Amino acid sequence: MEVVTAPRPARVRPPAIIATDSAVQRIAHLMSKAPEGTAGVRLTTPKRGCSGLAYDLSYVAEPKIGDEAVPTPGGILYVDGGSLMYLIGSTMDWQEDDFTAGFVFTNPNAKGACGCGESFTV
Repeated sequence: MEVVTAPRPARVRPPAIIATDSAVQRIAHLMSKAPEGTAGVRLTTPKRGCSGLAYDLSYVAEPKIGDEAVPTPGGILYVDGGSLMYLIGSTMDWQEDDFTAGFVFTNPNAKGACGCGESFTV
C-alpha cells in the first residue's frame, strides 16, 4: 500500500527586521537621493562604540552573498548576513525632533547599550 502525503505549504517567514512607516519614508527619501545604480540601503552592525556593536546604514549597488532582503515601499533594506543574528525581531524607526534626527532601533536581542544609544551589546 502506497501512502501519499500532500506537500506542506511553504511557511512564510517574517521579515528579519520591521521598518516603521516613518523609517520607510526615510528610506524612500534616501533612495530618491541615492547615486545611480543603487540597489538599496544595507544595515550592518560593525564593532565599534563603547558597548561593542553599532548600527550602520550605507548605500549598496548590489547585496552581498548572505544578505537578507527586506522589501519596503520605500526601497529595499538589506540586512548584513553576519549581523542578522543580532537584529532578528528588531524594529527600525526614524525619529526627528528639534535637536536630533536619526534611525532608532528597538532590539530585543540587545542586553545593554551605551548612554547615548550609539552602540549596543548582545
